[in-house]
Amino acid sequence: MKAGWLVLSLLLAITALAGQPDPPGQALDGKPVYEAYLFAHMKHEDYGRLYYSVSLDGLHWSQLNGGKRVSEDYRGHADICKGHDGRYYLVGNRNDGAPDINFWVSDDLIKWTRYSNVTPDLKATPGYGEAMQRIGAPKLFCDEAGARYILTWHTPHLDGTAEDPERYWASQRTLYLTSKDLKTFAGPPRRLFPWDMGTIDTIIRKQGDRYFAIIKDERYPTLDWTTGKTIRICEAANPLGPYSKPSAPISPNFREAPTLIPSPDAKAWYLYYEQYPGVSYGLSVAADLKGPWYQVSGYTFFADWDKYSLPPKVRHGSMLPISRAQYDRLVEAFGIGEAGK
Repeated sequence: MKAGWLVLSLLLAITALAGQPDPPGQALDGKPVYEAYLFAHMKHEDYGRLYYSVSLDGLHWSQLNGGKRVSEDYRGHADICKGHDGRYYLVGNRNDGAPDINFWVSDDLIKWTRYSNVTPDLKATPGYGEAMQRIGAPKLFCDEAGARYILTWHTPHLDGTAEDPERYWASQRTLYLTSKDLKTFAGPPRRLFPWDMGTIDTIIRKQGDRYFAIIKDERYPTLDWTTGKTIRICEAANPLGPYSKPSAPISPNFREAPTLIPSPDAKAWYLYYEQYPGVSYGLSVAADLKGPWYQVSGYTFFADWDKYSLPPKVRHGSMLPISRAQYDRLVEAFGIGEAGK
């Protein structure tokens, strides 16, 4: 009997030492296509302000600037895109009740300068005259093929009640404006999707000649609506649609704020999403935006199982690839902490 237990103990020890497989997408045999990444985000204790974390592998992230703000001017849910002129554009808003959406511009991702503002005429949205004066989480996509920017956000049309506070969130619809230069915008706002379901935190991305809208399904999960509060994907030939019906969930329930980056070897996609409120981030991986997707192990606090790490209490934001030279300049400008801190 003792010998049996000894063998079992040895087998368990060997199993514990055997490394679990790492996520695909790392450039193990050569120079990476994508050398480094920036995560512009807020923090749980300082909602709506701008912080930076960086990574060399898209999996392990370190805070910059000693965990302090990198801008005192910015307000919003940070979303950055590289623009038509090679500069970077950052979008935000003061709060959901503010009527205007604000833009900043940067040559180097270190210093941000106010660029422009737009005040959407929400009531003029065709088929959505009941829109409330609320603008949530503006996002920005540079459509190179169409030589334009697409600005998306979510706006509700119903107040919550004591009996049904979720009615407000279920009434959110994704709206958009387009612009050639982020100075003037083609109006009025329009709905991006025709579906009668709540959507928030929508980002648009392109793979090949297809466009993908990554959304949060904002209905509350029930037995009748099991996809509620999950991340889902739909696709189209045109960034303004018409989009396919949303996919099955690619995240668990109660996840939001999706952000997408290509892996270092450009052979996989890393899709991060927040488990709110500020609990942790999840990661799903696929070789194609059409899927299939699987979820990567993290936040177990066992080194063999945690295949990615982010600083604690990081919240909504956007990730984007940067060069190693840009990474080095950011580290030089702000200083860097340990991975996962």
